[in-house]
Amino acid sequence: MSKKIKKIICLGGGTGVSVVLSGLKKYPLDLTAIVTMFDSGGSSGKLRKELGILSLGDVRQCLVALSNENNLTDLFHYRFEKGTLKGHNFGNLLIAAAIGATGNLNKAIEKIAKILNIKGKVVPVTLEMADIIAVLKNNKKIKEEEKIINYPYLSRIGVKKLFLEPKVKANPKAISAIKNANLIVIAPGKFYTSIIPIFLIKGISEAVRKSLAKKVFVCNLMTQVGNTDGFTVIDFLTILEKYLGKDVIDYIIFNTGKLSAKQVKEVGKVFPKADFVKYDKSLLKMKNFIGANVTDRQIQRLDPADILVKGANKRTMILHDSKKLAKILLNLCRR
Repeated sequence: MSKKIKKIICLGGGTGVSVVLSGLKKYPLDLTAIVTMFDSGGSSGKLRKELGILSLGDVRQCLVALSNENNLTDLFHYRFEKGTLKGHNFGNLLIAAAIGATGNLNKAIEKIAKILNIKGKVVPVTLEMADIIAVLKNNKKIKEEEKIINYPYLSRIGVKKLFLEPKVKANPKAISAIKNANLIVIAPGKFYTSIIPIFLIKGISEAVRKSLAKKVFVCNLMTQVGNTDGFTVIDFLTILEKYLGKDVIDYIIFNTGKLSAKQVKEVGKVFPKADFVKYDKSLLKMKNFIGANVTDRQIQRLDPADILVKGANKRTMILHDSKKLAKILLNLCRR
């Protein structure tokens, strides 16, 4: 890479973006997370309903991923186990308090970013409240992120279209970051409720298309029960292009690795119908498709205090290997 610091933008939801960021933050890069804001479940969803604020969980995860204060990160992830706060995340509550103290989310993030001494920036993709609406191929409408995730027949019936209600504008900070990026990474995550909604916001798709940055899509490791059952790498890409535009993505990173039989059994107890995203071997010969073993060999244990998350909206147990992913992305920066 040249001596000029590269600007990398990561688009998506909390866990996926935070995994990408945690690998990249070890390098001399200018990092920005542009985060989806439409969670309606869990601690974030409850605070949204009770306080009338935007969902905070994905913002919190990215702030923690970029933090240089390791002694504080466990505190920000802590979930209360008793009382009226049971299931709530301390980091979410602290950001909510910062919103009350400062008057808006942008200022609240700046305040928490100083406490955590983060490397980079965390930018909400919008500062306006909205819900995701899924219209299925049988014309049934499902409203709100949590209900979409927990609808068991979404992938069986098929999604005709997604939209936001009401329509919302992009955060100007997000547009500015996209325009000035050298590399734009669309991170893995819940496909219909974290990734696609980013591109439903007025101004985001256009900014990504017009940007001179290289665009990379990091495909999910696993299918999501009820939402993306049976999806292949090409299925993910085809639907993404429906909302972002054809031939906008320069590179697609997909996983070729597997878990041990013991790990497969352990994950299967929690997600019995989930499977690794399949791919056609012909993709391995294509220049814009990058197949690699990017599975983290360590399975994530679910937090028993995480009781506000319901049904299929469980936290993922299998993540990308952040170090391997970072090396691939850095090589793309050099091209």
